[in-house]
Amino acid sequence: MTTHGLLIFDGAEELDFAGPWEVFTASSMLRDQADTAVLIAEQPGAVRCNKGMRVLPDHTLEDHPALDVLLVPGGNGTRREVSNPVLMEWIRETAATTSWTTAVCTGALLLHEAGPARGRRVATHCLFEDTLEARGDITVVRDARYVVDGSLVTSQGVSAGIDMALWLVGRLHGRDHARAVRRYIQYEPAPPYLADEPLGA
Repeated sequence: MTTHGLLIFDGAEELDFAGPWEVFTASSMLRDQADTAVLIAEQPGAVRCNKGMRVLPDHTLEDHPALDVLLVPGGNGTRREVSNPVLMEWIRETAATTSWTTAVCTGALLLHEAGPARGRRVATHCLFEDTLEARGDITVVRDARYVVDGSLVTSQGVSAGIDMALWLVGRLHGRDHARAVRRYIQYEPAPPYLADEPLGA
């Protein structure tokens, strides 16, 4: 059984955690509910996310189950939470006991401040790459949807978290299972239009 803990906080980007949540819970369903996913916040009340969605956590930092996987989302709230010593200490301590520590988008900023991403190779949102690299003691990979560095896995922004989560369930339960999850959620990573098409096409 794998327990996935997805951190949420005010200003977290919705798809950064909701996309991986869908992958992890679909994976569990296809494995006869073998795994668990929980949302974790510092406080028990509703969290207002980056685009206004309000979400209730399952657990707080104090009462969650032991985690095998930690996922830290990005979003504008990371700029505030990076100065939250309680959360930074929790991430540091939790990452020390999980099998996998992951982040989507600017969640890599929190992993850097807390320590798990120091001296590591990471991915983050394309508009945040220079800012993150300027903090030092980190290598930002700019041409990969997600980056695996040992037990640390980070992804670029928003939808890239789905790619990362699919890789992780494949690493945990096999590539055929990851393909089955992708088919079940009907995730076809092909955009409906190409960015390099001429305007008006």
